[in-house]
Amino acid sequence: MPSINELSLALGLTTRVEEACVGLENGEAPILDQVSEVTSELLKWWFQAEFKDTRTFNFHAGQRQALLNIVYAHEVLGISTLQDLYEVAAPEVMLTSTRDSEVIRAPKNAYPKYCLKMATGTGKTWVLQAVMVWQILNSNRAPDNPLFTKNFLIVAPGLIVYDRLLDAYMGKERDGKRDFSISDLSIFQELFIPDAYREEVFRFVQGAVCPKEDIGRKVTAGGIIAISNWHVLSDESNPPEDEDVAAPGEAVDPKIVVQSILPLTPGTSQGNDLNVLNRRYERGGLLEYLKELPALMVFNDEAHHIHEFKREGEVTEVEWQKSLNQIAEPKGRRFVQVDFSATPYNEVGTGRNSRKSYFPHIVVDFDLKTAMRSGLVKSLVLDKRSEIGALSHDDLDFKADRDEDGNPMLSEGQRIMLRAGLTKLRKLEADFAELDPDKHPKMLVVCEDTTVTPLVAKFMQLEGLADDEVLRVDSNRKGELRPDEWKVLRERLFDVDRHRSPRVIVSVLMLREGFDVNNICVIVPLRASNAGILLEQTIGRGLRLMWRGNEYDDIKRENRQLIHAGKTPTNMIDILSIVEHPAFQSFYDELIEEGLATEADDEDEQNTSGTGDLISVGLRPDFRKYDFAIPFILREQVEELEDTRIEPAVLAPFGAFTLDQLKNQLGQGERFHSEDVQARTRFGDYRVHGGVMTATGYNDFLARITRRITEAITLTDTTSSSKAFANASKFPYIQINRAELAEGIDTFVRHHLFSRTLDPLANENWRVLLIDPVTEHIIKVWARAILEAEDSVIVADAEVAYRSVSEVPKLAMRESSSLPVEKAIYLRLPYPSRNGGLEQAFMETCERDASVEAFCKINEQKHTFARLRYIKEDGLPAFYSPDFLVRTLTGNFLVETKAQGQLKSPNVLRKRKAAVAWAERINMLAAENRGGLEWNYCLLGEDTFYKWREKGGAIADLLEFAKLRPASDAGQGKFVF
Repeated sequence: MPSINELSLALGLTTRVEEACVGLENGEAPILDQVSEVTSELLKWWFQAEFKDTRTFNFHAGQRQALLNIVYAHEVLGISTLQDLYEVAAPEVMLTSTRDSEVIRAPKNAYPKYCLKMATGTGKTWVLQAVMVWQILNSNRAPDNPLFTKNFLIVAPGLIVYDRLLDAYMGKERDGKRDFSISDLSIFQELFIPDAYREEVFRFVQGAVCPKEDIGRKVTAGGIIAISNWHVLSDESNPPEDEDVAAPGEAVDPKIVVQSILPLTPGTSQGNDLNVLNRRYERGGLLEYLKELPALMVFNDEAHHIHEFKREGEVTEVEWQKSLNQIAEPKGRRFVQVDFSATPYNEVGTGRNSRKSYFPHIVVDFDLKTAMRSGLVKSLVLDKRSEIGALSHDDLDFKADRDEDGNPMLSEGQRIMLRAGLTKLRKLEADFAELDPDKHPKMLVVCEDTTVTPLVAKFMQLEGLADDEVLRVDSNRKGELRPDEWKVLRERLFDVDRHRSPRVIVSVLMLREGFDVNNICVIVPLRASNAGILLEQTIGRGLRLMWRGNEYDDIKRENRQLIHAGKTPTNMIDILSIVEHPAFQSFYDELIEEGLATEADDEDEQNTSGTGDLISVGLRPDFRKYDFAIPFILREQVEELEDTRIEPAVLAPFGAFTLDQLKNQLGQGERFHSEDVQARTRFGDYRVHGGVMTATGYNDFLARITRRITEAITLTDTTSSSKAFANASKFPYIQINRAELAEGIDTFVRHHLFSRTLDPLANENWRVLLIDPVTEHIIKVWARAILEAEDSVIVADAEVAYRSVSEVPKLAMRESSSLPVEKAIYLRLPYPSRNGGLEQAFMETCERDASVEAFCKINEQKHTFARLRYIKEDGLPAFYSPDFLVRTLTGNFLVETKAQGQLKSPNVLRKRKAAVAWAERINMLAAENRGGLEWNYCLLGEDTFYKWREKGGAIADLLEFAKLRPASDAGQGKFVF
């Protein structure tokens, strides 16, 4: 029967969204016509195959579904309450259950409310940031639309998650300052924000982010991104200490109520410490500030903390959720709540009668089991030691003991579990070091309370670990540290992945969530709690992938297949070992039944290698005669442009709005100054009215937009580091005369931009150019024109630099999916274990063909310099790597092997055009600058290769036959081979 607990809302909404998104990968889905223009652009940028193929990272299926479900529910359906959403996506729930219907209609659900159920380690923060970008860009273009806002409150449950969120939006703190260039939003800008909108989003975010101490105090322009933990919204200065309650929720003590009414009595013994009183006063001001905002979107990270707390049959909302309800009350549908949690449920009942009661507003369900099947998190293996198996649970105590004086001491059961975990850790350290010495596995010990943590640390020292190899994260019983303690610990704790020490981390509750490192490989849960939420949170600390890269995909896929079959994996690559605790057996049994976890004993461990058949392959002793030196032209000193003057009259005019319509959007108001996002250069004043910027300096505009265009197209790669940016700028992809470019843009604006004459200086007409769509149009058409004009480049007296493939001294690969070779710099070369037959056959043929002098398989993640630049649809650059480098007596060849059906795809056509142009430019160099050989590009189809091989043809002849040439060489209007 459909119900809230069956997650019927998520199921029904997902079904509707899938129908609306058919064809989205090709840019033709129905949803694209149901949303705003900027939302349509975002959905294409995020999910269209053409754009995804040009990036090294993308949203996975769970993140995709979460984003699409929110966009569809909020923008397409335009829902105002949770009831509205149920009536569209799951109406049967309200018809079949009176209780569910009452919950859905409750006043606390009388506004847009979405909960995203996403497993730990599956990138909830990326979804949060993408939702915020969607809201910012739409609100800028439709500030009166109630569906969008630029006011955000992000609520974290504690210090760890709070700090992680500050890092994501402001960048990590270094020497007391935060660097925005290393924020998540900046590092992953290529995914979150289309090129034309990045400066707009960065400008807003950098001015709007407020840590908790600045909320209501910092002056922000046009919106706010307030980041806080729940304490700021709670009036509980002394939260309850029951460690198994994940968030405060007890009813307020009557004494507190009386004290809030009667005159205050001085003295800390009366609860009137000045710091406490000050916090209460500030909380009142903060709530009033948030309440007065006309619109607000609240993101609750780790939202299981908002669950209702049940005591003696009475259900009460946690204090800070009440604060959110107060903030929401005057806003109506302009208040939106988005909750993120891996465990969005309350536990009802106790013992065997306990069950999960899920939140009613869950709109997407991407749970731990789905994440495991998809390979997005580590797989689980339970270590069932023979020592434990030899004793019954009645004979072996897993809780701490007491000595004769009543002091706590580790029980025998705990000691056995710790030894088992430490044994596994040492084995992983030895095995991983052989494959990659920079990989440092860690063990996490979760203790029952803070009296046990020093005992565990002392026991580890007795087992041979040094003081600095054990890190204790002690906290009070609510899992919090004082700010001064946390500041000292934070840097070392979050940097454990990069260093060998500490090897073991010991904690109670402090690390139950938000501790997002990748190298936790062994967990020893000494806690005896049966609380399902705490158990899943504990396991979640070790779920994040440690081994990332295409070379590990096959071996991890085989691990999942073995676990699904109930067998022990043959290696420990991205395997999380849980040293078995009997209290958690029912949870593990459920995973084992579904083929998502397996058990291992001592015998299994002895036969299991930490790395399986993964091997690290180095250079052969005589590698230099098989090496490839790839030439790079340093163009800033040597390049000239022949007949590359761009005619403004041929560029596309702006057609989205007329000039008169744009003028109507402008007004008068307060004066501000503008500041460049990257260089922090103040370039002019502007007036603000109705949220639209207007400026007063036309020359400033020309200078700024000229700089923006040249930076967008002259860098050889993207970078978020200012130092790397400066270095790359010394060697731009193409040298541009900025004075001529500014003159061309001026002519374009005056005579062609609006298909009519425009005097920018008359009546301040030029202010329409600062409206975002106009600015974006100018950048796009000029960037594309400049890049297309590059076809006429001629090079004289070139200065050439070289990058050798041997700069990468080692590659990780599977022994079973690699070939021993003699004509390559490496002793072996890899091929995909799935669908890698063509690449394997090509390498085998090259190896035994005398016409091939040397060849190498390019690893796109390691040989990052062996990339070709090509132009995407929007006119900006992207990169891709061919499959092979091959040298014959006649030349060097970049070889791309493709299945026959992929040869004519639009993406392949753009890439091959860029590859041929690159080879042509290289071949214009003097022979001594390219090793006396020409460079060519071959797009080698599967049918062509196999037919040639069957006839006994030489590879050198095949590559000469299959190489691509510019159309001018063939006298035709297309590329030929």
